[in-house]
Amino acid sequence: MITIDKNTLLSDLQEKFGAAIQKVEEPYGLLTFTTTKDQLLSILTFLNESDVYRFRFLTDLCGVHYADEKQLAVVYHLHSMESNFRMRIKVFIPESNPRIPTVCKLYKSANWQERETFDFYGIIFEGHPNLKRILNVDDMVAFPMRKEHPLEDPNRIDKNDSYFGR
Repeated sequence: MITIDKNTLLSDLQEKFGAAIQKVEEPYGLLTFTTTKDQLLSILTFLNESDVYRFRFLTDLCGVHYADEKQLAVVYHLHSMESNFRMRIKVFIPESNPRIPTVCKLYKSANWQERETFDFYGIIFEGHPNLKRILNVDDMVAFPMRKEHPLEDPNRIDKNDSYFGR
């Protein structure tokens, strides 16, 4: 079993990719950093093909909509099975041009995960072999997980706080 030291991993990434490794943090002990979509494939290829780190399993890939900032994020959760080490990589893209390269060639599990993220957030994974809706109807024009609509109808009278003594 190999052992990954997070400080060594981070140092190797910063040495190899420099300024592309941004906003490093460790929420709940999970090494997390942000990078650019231009450097994403290079970083993931390095982590996947490295005989030292062996991040060969993509646990999850998901989207997040930051409506106030007019941007979307794609979040990648990687796992090195040999060392039982997990990490997270975030990539932010503008809401106006939600495009990012596919990682299907590196991780087969990304196929359905990218389709789901496209279906719910409208993020286009360039180079994906079959990017189409997976859970919603094909002719749907909206992306239901984007925060583009009010959470509640402002005209509902049963939600009036004065009825509840507030």
